[in-house]
Amino acid sequence: MSFFFFLTPPSCSCSSSSRFACLIFTVFIFLVSFLINVEGFAPLLQFPHSPAGSPWLSREKVLNVNQLGAKGDGIQDDTDFSFLINVEGFEPLLQLPHSRAAGPRLETGKILYVNDFGAKGDGIQDDTDAFRNAWKIACASITKASIVIPHDKKFLVRPISFAGPCRAKVTVTISGAIIAPKDPEVWHGLNPQKWLYFHGVNHLTVRGNGIINGRGHKWWSQSCKINATNPCEHAPTAIIFHRCQKLRVRDIALINSQRTHIAFTNSFRVVVSGIKMMAPSTSPNTDGLHISSSSRVNIKDSIIRTGDDCISIVGNSSIIRIRNIACGPGHGISVGSLGMGNSWSQVHDVIVDQAFLAHTKNGLRIKTWQGGRGFASQITFQNILMENVSHPLIIDQYYCDSLLPCPNQTLAVKVANISFVAIKGTSATEESVRFACSDSFPCEKLYLEEVQLLSNTGKNTSSYCWQAQGLTSGSVEPPACFSSNGTFIRQQAESGGSALQSF
Repeated sequence: MSFFFFLTPPSCSCSSSSRFACLIFTVFIFLVSFLINVEGFAPLLQFPHSPAGSPWLSREKVLNVNQLGAKGDGIQDDTDFSFLINVEGFEPLLQLPHSRAAGPRLETGKILYVNDFGAKGDGIQDDTDAFRNAWKIACASITKASIVIPHDKKFLVRPISFAGPCRAKVTVTISGAIIAPKDPEVWHGLNPQKWLYFHGVNHLTVRGNGIINGRGHKWWSQSCKINATNPCEHAPTAIIFHRCQKLRVRDIALINSQRTHIAFTNSFRVVVSGIKMMAPSTSPNTDGLHISSSSRVNIKDSIIRTGDDCISIVGNSSIIRIRNIACGPGHGISVGSLGMGNSWSQVHDVIVDQAFLAHTKNGLRIKTWQGGRGFASQITFQNILMENVSHPLIIDQYYCDSLLPCPNQTLAVKVANISFVAIKGTSATEESVRFACSDSFPCEKLYLEEVQLLSNTGKNTSSYCWQAQGLTSGSVEPPACFSSNGTFIRQQAESGGSALQSF
């Protein structure tokens, strides 16, 4: 009201001499009012001094103190929420609306709470329809939309598909918990490989400090890897992002997935940061992140402790960047497996930089099946610290994850231009380096620089090579066993330049 009072002229008698000016002023007031308040739409005009009209929040978290219990009536004490504003060593979790400098403005658009669509959040009643209906509204919105899963609630969600394309950007903020049905029978008649399935969605962000719990214990007990008498059957991946572009996933936690925790398939321009994934070391096939047929994927600042590969990169993936990862327990970081069933696979332009692996069954691994075709090339592992890791460095072109022996075959996926730089730590196995390559397609242009792998008792370890060709530079322990080996200095003298130039 004060805004309109300021605009009101000292007098507006609407005499014949001023009638036209009054009409113009009245229309102006109506238009301003329309821009500020349109039922069902975000305000088109907002003023930074008004908390109700223009909240200015940090881009990392969007937290509504009223949802956390603050009253804001000037009488009751809301001090308990001050911790959201100042946390030493971290960016503010909540920034107040009084200052334009406090942070970027919350994007205009719809904010949809799943409980407003009938979700109970008691962990017992089925909330799938509420999630589905919230997604339909968000995806159809012509303005940016946010779906909010509130904190302190557990939402039971059955297998569900979140389909695109959407008309505008969509953000899913998970502050509470999403839990899967415990009983595998819920998937009867449905695709057993999917639980939360996003597909064909561009400009999607999934974020929050909540938890996604696959409650996979019954699935694990039915696995043929736990009991060889069980049939080998599929189990759901907790979250699949299929054919998504410009995707961001950050700060969420996933636990006890039925199988893989997160899979990216046929996706492009993906950024993953600050996530945590945890499952028992004995849980079968519970990979952390699985990347398939995807490009320009950036994974950073995350913790992965599962029963299988922390990160696996498979066929037709490229330009993958992995940085600052803590891995273990699990099976390490893997490229592959590639070429299963005589298939064509290619993986290239991969960099893993700054990782800590602890108590994993494997370290840094490239694995291919006999009979496959394609290549794995331009892959670099650098600045890696290991603690009590079994088989720290592996190239295995005889990989066979089968209950039956795999037949010998001539064809193989070509492995070349692989670098291991600044790899240090302790090995739980006497053999710390194993490069077992194909007779028909030997590994070429392997490169070791500043590799120091000792046993966890402080003794030296050994290396094994078969049809592996490459070079070394600096201190390498255990010594390389390449079939056509040379030092960096010797190659540099012969070529008149860097050994890497010949690569």
